[in-house]
Amino acid sequence: MWPFICQFIEKLFRETIEPAVRGANNHLSTFSFTKIDIGHQPLRINGVKVYTENVDKRQIILDLQISFVGNCEIDLEIKRYFCRAGVKSIQIHGTMRVILEPLIGDMPLIGALSLFFLRKPLLEINWTGLTNLLDVPGLNGLSDTIILDIISNYLVLPNRITVPLVSEVQIAQLRFPIPKGVLRIHFIEAQDLEGKDTYLKGIVKGKSDPYGIIRVGNQIFQSKVIKENLNPKWNEVYEALVYEHPGQELEIELFDEDPDKDDFLGSLMIDLIEVEKERLLDEWFTLDEVSKGKLHLKLEWLTLMPTADNLDKVLTSIRADKDQANDGLSSALLILYLDSARNLPVSYILKDTLLS
Repeated sequence: MWPFICQFIEKLFRETIEPAVRGANNHLSTFSFTKIDIGHQPLRINGVKVYTENVDKRQIILDLQISFVGNCEIDLEIKRYFCRAGVKSIQIHGTMRVILEPLIGDMPLIGALSLFFLRKPLLEINWTGLTNLLDVPGLNGLSDTIILDIISNYLVLPNRITVPLVSEVQIAQLRFPIPKGVLRIHFIEAQDLEGKDTYLKGIVKGKSDPYGIIRVGNQIFQSKVIKENLNPKWNEVYEALVYEHPGQELEIELFDEDPDKDDFLGSLMIDLIEVEKERLLDEWFTLDEVSKGKLHLKLEWLTLMPTADNLDKVLTSIRADKDQANDGLSSALLILYLDSARNLPVSYILKDTLLS
């Protein structure tokens, strides 16, 4: 299948990614791919998990552990600035979800195919001419890391690639599904964190300046920094949309803020299926990948209701908790789909032109 996958990837680059890059910044309006060759080394699938519980009968959900390490040749240019750059190798490792839905009673039995990463994959790109690219006005504030994040997030839930296999399928509903629920995260406090700041050349151990990074898919939140405290209290609240479960997880990492490089203070991974089942979890969690430290979280699973019958009750409840979040707690979800536009006015820009 690899040669045909490469054809699809080239089409994706030219028809989807190239216009998106051009529209992202005025300085990139002349951006284009001049060559796309993904190479002969195929993608590897190291494992497959098929879900049989908590899934709709008209769908099949697969999680693929994928790994790609290959030499490639992708050349790009920005004609306006005579800038050329390229990619000569790519590594990508992560869990890709494949959803086959809806299942139908006629061939090919599957109405459409959706692909996306549940969380940001490990992505490494070996650039050629990256400094040329970063010299372009409007891009000089970017870095290699930021570019990788932009590319990764394009592939991560809720973004998805949906390929219809029959003409009758409702593609918009598959490409932009309604969230399964909302996760309200009360990021409360931590205890007994490691002291990373040292004095007298490391002889005296001090405290830390902890903060947290919270991720659900490509939704990322960062807490405030608590200075010089191994038992910090944040008392912050975040709300994240959950589009897929089983499989999606709440990821939390704690760091000690430093002038140069922030030190790692521990991590936590929580399966959202457990949160949905319990509806409310208020617990102390032991931090992973460190010798000590605990994190206190309160997690609420909020289900989307089709009518506004309970709105008054919800509004009363969140008014009682109004001090828990800087911008308030949500009472409802507004979903807006921007589908297309037609007959837009054409604007012409004439520069240094003498009209007579």
